[in-house]
Order: sequence, then C-alpha cells, then structure tokens
Amino acid sequence: MFLKKLAFILFAFIALITSCKQKENKKIVEVKPEDKKIIYEPNWESIKKHYKDPEWFNNKKFGIFIHWGAYSVPAYGSEWYPRQMYMDTATFTAQLKLKQKGPSSTYKHHLKNWGNQKAFGYKDFIPAFKGEKFNAAEWIDLFKKSGAKYVVPVADHHDGFAMYKSNTTQWNAYNMGPKRDILGELFKEGRAKGLIMGASSHYAFNWSFYNKKDHFDTTDLQYADLYSSKGKDLKEPVSEKFKQRWWNRTIDLIDNYQPDILWFDFYLDIPDFADLRPKIAAYYYNKGIEWNKEVVINDKNFSHEAFPEGTVIYDLERGKLPGIRKLPWQTDTSIGKNSWSYVTNWKSKTPNQIIDDLIDIVSKNGNLLLNVGPKSDGTIPQEQQDILLEIGNWLNTNGEAIYNTKYWRTFGEGPTEVKKGHHSEGKNKGFTGQDIRFTQKENKLYAIMMAWPKKDHVLIKSITPEDKVLNIKMLGSNSKLKWSQDALGLFVKMPIDKPGNHAFVLELTL
Repeated sequence: MFLKKLAFILFAFIALITSCKQKENKKIVEVKPEDKKIIYEPNWESIKKHYKDPEWFNNKKFGIFIHWGAYSVPAYGSEWYPRQMYMDTATFTAQLKLKQKGPSSTYKHHLKNWGNQKAFGYKDFIPAFKGEKFNAAEWIDLFKKSGAKYVVPVADHHDGFAMYKSNTTQWNAYNMGPKRDILGELFKEGRAKGLIMGASSHYAFNWSFYNKKDHFDTTDLQYADLYSSKGKDLKEPVSEKFKQRWWNRTIDLIDNYQPDILWFDFYLDIPDFADLRPKIAAYYYNKGIEWNKEVVINDKNFSHEAFPEGTVIYDLERGKLPGIRKLPWQTDTSIGKNSWSYVTNWKSKTPNQIIDDLIDIVSKNGNLLLNVGPKSDGTIPQEQQDILLEIGNWLNTNGEAIYNTKYWRTFGEGPTEVKKGHHSEGKNKGFTGQDIRFTQKENKLYAIMMAWPKKDHVLIKSITPEDKVLNIKMLGSNSKLKWSQDALGLFVKMPIDKPGNHAFVLELTL
C-alpha cells in the first residue's frame, strides 16, 4: 500500500511539473499579432513591403573603409594591379574601353620587376603578403580616434583572395599569406570597443577580372578558384557554377561574421546576377531578424537600380549629390587621390578636403565611408594616421553638428556647386567662407562655415526673421558672439579667437 501511495504521489508531482513546463513553454512561444517577426521573401515586392532604412545607420555619419590584400605587396598602380598586370595587348585594353593603346604600364612594370606572368603570376604575391605587423587593436583604436562610428573592411575583392577564414575557398588569409583571420580579428576588436562592423564584397567582378591567355598562369585550372573559371572569351556570360560560388562565399561571410553592414561593389548589377539579388537581400535581412538587429546593405549602383529604391542604402563612389536626398545614402571615397590600396606613390587628400566633404554629405542626409590603405606588413602609413587623427580632433570639437543630426529645409548656401555622380569628386572646387552647410538636432540648428570668412562677420541668408534665434555660440570658442536678424538674414560677428584650422560651426538655439 505504501508503495502504491508513493507511486501515486510521484506521478502527481511529475504531472504537476509537466503541466507547469507546458504552460511555461506555451507562454514563451506565444506570439501576439503585433510581435510577429517579418519574414522577407526573395522578391522585391516582399522586400519593399517590409524594409526600412535603419535609423542607426543614418545617425552614425562617418565610417572607415579598408582596402588591404595581396595587391599591397607590389604597391604599384592601385588595387587593380592583379588585373592590370595581365593587360598585354591593345586589343584587350580597347575592348575594355581603356585609354592606353598598348600594354598597360602595370604589365610592363611587372615584367621588369617580377618576370613573365606565366612564371610569376598574381598568386605568387600571396606568400609575400605576410601582414607581420598587423594589429587589429591598434587599427581599431586609430579608427575610434578618427571619430568613425563604423568600419567596413574589404572581405572579398575582385582578385579572389578572401581576407577571412573562408569555408568555401582555399585562397584566403587564414590559410595563406598572413595565416590569420583578418576580418574576424577586426570584428572582435571593433565590436568590443563599440564600433559597428561591416564587410564589403567585390567578388562578383572576379568572373571577368583576369585576362585569360595561354602565356599567363590565369588559364591554369588548378588556380580557377582564384582567377575564376571563365574561359578566354571576353563576352562569355557568367556561368551558373560561378554564380553558385559567389552565393556560397557570400553566405559563408554572412553566416560566420554576422556583419551589420554588407557592402556590394559593381558587376553584381549586371543581368546575369538578377535572380540572385533579391535572394541575397532576403537571406541577409532575415538573418538580421534572427540576430535581433537591423542590418544594412550598401549598393554602389545608384543609377542602375539593380536593387530597387527602398530596398538598400545607395552608395556613390568618389562622388556626391548636389542636393538633399530624403532617403539615407553614402559616399565612399579614399584618403588616397590615386588609389584605394597602398602604393608607393600614394597621394593623399588634405584633412580640410575630407572634413568639408563630410560636412557637405551630412547636410544632404548622407554618410561618408573613408578608405585607408595599409602597407603589406599591416601598418597604416603615418601620413594616413595623421589625417585620421586631425579629422578626429575636428569631430571632438564639432561632432555635435554631425552625429545624430538631420537635414534642414535646405542643405546650404554659397557660390560653390558640387558635381553629381560616381567619380565626380575630381571636378569639384574647394569651398569658400561664403559656403555654409546646415544640419539640425532637436532645437539646435548648426550653420557650418566651410572656411573662415574674409570679413569680420558672416551673413547667413537662409536664416529668416521667422526663424526666431534665441542664442548663438561657436563650437570650440568661449567668446560671446554678437548677432542680429533682419530681412536680409542673420548677421554674426566673428570671434577674435579662431577655434581650429578647418570648418567652423555656429550653433543656433531656436
């Protein structure tokens, strides 16, 4: 009898526990209608319906791009060295609509310094790409000091060499060259120090990046995973095998590094990839939901609409917009005027140019993604470091006018016009003391003078009497400013002390 009672008590206890568990589990998995997660389907209608540009991206304003790979070993020409080194004939270059009429200067440079491209091809630079001085913590500390809020290392460039621990190709930095997970180390350090971390994929153009001729090593099938499996026909369409390879590499990058930003270069916009574009967008955005964070795709094809408006954040290479775009956008450009990767004749922009670009872009609702080019040993040249630190000093003083701001009713005023579109930055003139840009935050309006006025005062015509100004101060200055408003605009007397060497911010309390 005792055993029966004990068995009954145990059974009742187990039933009670099970019932509680079931109720608990039911409560955990219960989903209210308003809490249902959005699931993106691999078509533009679904993506347009559910996608919204994350506010965090628009608030960050300034990020760092990194072009670093085996192409930094020869340090000649640009990061397109692996393409140019095989450009040996006028016919080949003409078909690519390039200006040179004969072999490229890089082709001749390679022959002179490294020998013929059959005996010493691009693959042979990889063992020399050691990155022996690479220190992810030092890089991230520098980027934080520059005032950057996000970092986007190049994960896959056109050359086919992955800068991470790849599960889909042996040609990666973990297996060869540095023999380290470069992307992984940067992600770990960056996230530990509060930075948003992204990755860029330029891999689609790997299909047509290399010239395929029998007197080059590019036709050797054992290197097809590096040089692509395309044949010698320049017009050969992208094969399904390569498209699958692109997909596998991109999914590997997404799944294993969970980037907050996924930046795509050109060539993904061509018709051959049309079926994969909505698929990759849906896959990545659904992963963002799984990771419980908003993620961003940057797409460089502003005019092609390969990714329809309202599905990604558009990006302009070395170019800007002439006015406000109400949807967020981004300019990617390099500190280097002549290259993205380190080259021995690297020519830097000035800090003033870059700061002015940042201000102009932000006033039009954009972000700036600024590239650095480290040396093959993993060091960032001192000149580039100094420029980043000077930008950081300016942002330490004036960042209130940049971070977390919105565009105003007009982006600015002044005589200097900005050219529009990709690769247009070389056509732009420097800004003057009459050029003013505006941003706003809560009850603050920021009037940013791109240079110190030649007179002892500034007239801001865009500020009307209806804009009731309560107070004005200059960021970085302790001087009490004199000012007045009338039908002509806002007159502000400049302080005697000049706070800094670059753009100057008037903070207006409204």
